[in-house]
Amino acid sequence: MRVLIAGATGFVGRALVHALVERGDQRVALTRDPTRTRMTLPGLAHTYAWHPLEGPPPAEAFEGVDAVVNLMGESVVGRWTSRKRRAIMESRETATRNLVQGMRDAANAGAVPQVLVSASAVGYYGDRGDEELTEDASSGEGFLTDVCVRWEAAADQASAAGARVVLLRTGLVAGRGGGFLAPLSRLTRWGLAGPAGSGRQWWPWVHLDDVVGLILHALDNDSVRGPLNVCAPAPVRQRDLARELGRVLRRPALVPTPGFGLRLVLGGFAAELLNSRRTLPAAALASGYAFRHPDLAAALRDIYS
Repeated sequence: MRVLIAGATGFVGRALVHALVERGDQRVALTRDPTRTRMTLPGLAHTYAWHPLEGPPPAEAFEGVDAVVNLMGESVVGRWTSRKRRAIMESRETATRNLVQGMRDAANAGAVPQVLVSASAVGYYGDRGDEELTEDASSGEGFLTDVCVRWEAAADQASAAGARVVLLRTGLVAGRGGGFLAPLSRLTRWGLAGPAGSGRQWWPWVHLDDVVGLILHALDNDSVRGPLNVCAPAPVRQRDLARELGRVLRRPALVPTPGFGLRLVLGGFAAELLNSRRTLPAAALASGYAFRHPDLAAALRDIYS
């Protein structure tokens, strides 16, 4: 399989490239800086220069491509100034719309990628308390919900080019060297990562191995289409995650962080730490995917072993 990847240098993208190398698939990347990307990821077969907000990728990037994986997106971590909000939205909606236009142009030229696997996030669901959220649940409210709705709508236009579209509603990714654990583990080692707000909010976590595993599963299985919750089958409350992380790192996780303090420091992003999403991977399980790391304690031990 020849796979074109947008966002190959990110935390998930790098792991995906390595997995594709192990499988023997051909890897092609769209990147702003091809030279730097080839140095960072020597496993790539080809790289093509592309500025996502300026228009579609070059036509030659789609030659012989069977599948497209879209992992682009400005980090949501940090204070949500008006400039930050615009970057979060444009790096998802506008960039995805331009990517899909490239796929549609390729289809008109007779080269149709069979599938688009495109990133989204559990932010789609908003703040939902204890409600169990499968892929059939409606969208919620808030800035990130609006981002996800428009992001997914842009990706779904690839169906007009004849492609199967899979939308990865990804939770909090846990892995070595990145993801949400990187800053959280530092706070834990300082004894400052206890309950955030009430600590009762559900955090839909997922091991990086399973993020990559679900992307490969989506690429390989024609029955997988539409929204796909990329999260472990056992979501946990934030206070329990903090406690388990403290146990693995042998540090206390008791000092609470009040909600108003998070809002003062992080602005709009604080809501994402205080929101509750009890998200379940119903579509993944129904399609036969077997999670490598379904249990939080075992997943953390794997990461920090």
